[in-house]
Amino acid sequence: MKKKSVQKLAIAGVMVAVAVVGSLFSFPMFGSKCAPIQHMVNILSAVLLGPWYGVGVAFTASLLRNLLSLGSLMAFPGSMFGALLCGVIYWKTKKLFPTLLAEVFGTAVIGGLCAYPVAIFLMGVPASSVAFYGYIIPFLVSTAVGSLLSGIIVFSLQKSGALQYAMGQS
Repeated sequence: MKKKSVQKLAIAGVMVAVAVVGSLFSFPMFGSKCAPIQHMVNILSAVLLGPWYGVGVAFTASLLRNLLSLGSLMAFPGSMFGALLCGVIYWKTKKLFPTLLAEVFGTAVIGGLCAYPVAIFLMGVPASSVAFYGYIIPFLVSTAVGSLLSGIIVFSLQKSGALQYAMGQS
C-alpha cells in the first residue's frame, strides 16, 4: 500500500513538472494564455493516477505557474475543473474518448464560466470588458489541442500494452 502511494506521488510530481515546463509553450488568445500541455497532463493524470491526484496535479501546477510568472489566475479554473471531470469519467468508465470529452467540457464550459468571477473579482478586469462566457472559446482551443495530444499518447500506450503494464505496477 505504501509503495503504491509513493509511486503515485512520484508520478504526480513528474506530471506537475511537465505541466510547468510545458507552460513555456503557450499562446495568447482573447486575453487568456492557452497552455495545451496542462490539459494533456490532466488526462494523463486521470488515466494513471485518478481524479483526486489529477486535481492535485492541476492545482500544484497552476500554483507553481503563477509563482514563477508563467501563467495567470486563469490557470486554476482553466485546469482544475477539467482534471476533476475527466478523472471521474475515466475512473467510472475506463474509456478514453469520454475522458477526452470530459476534459474538454470541464475546462471549456465549466472552467470557462468559473473564470469570469476570477477575472472580475481577483484580477480586476472590468465586467464591461468581458462577457460572462468570454473565456469559453480560449479555454476550448487550449483544451482541444491538449486533449488531442494526450489522446494520441494514451491510445498509443494502450495499443502497445504499456498502459496495462503501468497500471498493473501502480
